[in-house]
Amino acid sequence: GQARSARWRSESGVPPPKRVVVAFDTLKANDAYNLACEGTAMLWRGDFQNARQLLVALAHRADRSQRRHKKQPAARAGAPDALSPTLLPTLSAEAVHLHRQAQSQRARTLGMLLLPFDADHSVPLRRAPDVRQACAEAYGAAEAEAGTNANAPYIASLRELLGIIGAHEWRTRGVPIPALRAGIHPHYGVFAPIRSEYVGLVATAPLPAPMSSSPASNLAFDIGTGTGVLAAVLARRGIARIVATELDPRALACARENLTRLGLSQQVELMQTDLFPEGRAPLVVCNPPWIPARPSSPIEHAVYDPESRMLRGFLSGLAAHLEPEGEGWLILSDLAEHLGLRTRRELQGYIEAAGLKVVARMDARPNHPRAYDDTDPLHAARAAEVTSLWRLAVRT
Repeated sequence: GQARSARWRSESGVPPPKRVVVAFDTLKANDAYNLACEGTAMLWRGDFQNARQLLVALAHRADRSQRRHKKQPAARAGAPDALSPTLLPTLSAEAVHLHRQAQSQRARTLGMLLLPFDADHSVPLRRAPDVRQACAEAYGAAEAEAGTNANAPYIASLRELLGIIGAHEWRTRGVPIPALRAGIHPHYGVFAPIRSEYVGLVATAPLPAPMSSSPASNLAFDIGTGTGVLAAVLARRGIARIVATELDPRALACARENLTRLGLSQQVELMQTDLFPEGRAPLVVCNPPWIPARPSSPIEHAVYDPESRMLRGFLSGLAAHLEPEGEGWLILSDLAEHLGLRTRRELQGYIEAAGLKVVARMDARPNHPRAYDDTDPLHAARAAEVTSLWRLAVRT
């Protein structure tokens, strides 16, 4: 019955809920789901493990509701479900948009279960794990933060905390990279290189002729380096100097840590800039986001590229940054084509408009678990997906 205030934190950019009620272990799953659907958040004051169980129950109800809503329009129209895997090879952009809307709504619903945090990132609940290190990695160490109330208690969603814990585990264990015979340790909010097929393409593609004929040309640019995995692969292939660019400070810190761990920091120069560094190189590599759609949160920027901005920016600027007889390597999945978001003709049009030609193309099938999950609504598109390394050169 008293007014309270607390600092709100959301790395995914979700605004704070407009209404919050205090919730305890006695809260039933159906009641919690109804509150969440109404836009009322629940600040948990009970047992932490019970909160996790409640979140699982909310997810089951949200998934059941989505399945029911998908079936009802199809039954009325006498047509198969618009998201049926059998129809996904010709899936329309509108259907993909509706699917993403449903996923966003699910995320909003599950994000309504909130937890209190102390200033040192600890969770003051029974049976709560020690999440201080994981939260410090995501939010920044509490003692290093600056600003008003920087070291004050705060509120965040349980769903976000579980994502932070998962990211901490990835960062601790690392992602094995066969091409490096070592691991890459992604930071929270930086795209993890679990799709090893595209890394393998960069590890095996033949290097451009100038790099073997002239030691002075032993230079490569890695555009949008992320975790630094492709820069590391190029360095391990014997390229003397790599300039790796990145705009996101979090990704730069991640790449720097990985390259130092691998002993490659002297070989790879990191630069905070959008797309290209100054100068030219015989090899310029880029793995842009694959889906031409607007991200729904900052974390999705590694996957979604609105209006293919980064893809088109890389292609349009490539010719001005290639040495004579040099090559640009574009690593791109065709998933967007299977989802009806971009056609192969559009991609080829971007290449031609940039004054480039395709020298060769190397393809790889996906080997990640979602490609084999037939319960995924986008399974057919993911199963048909091919990741390609396009070897591009300046058209003469």
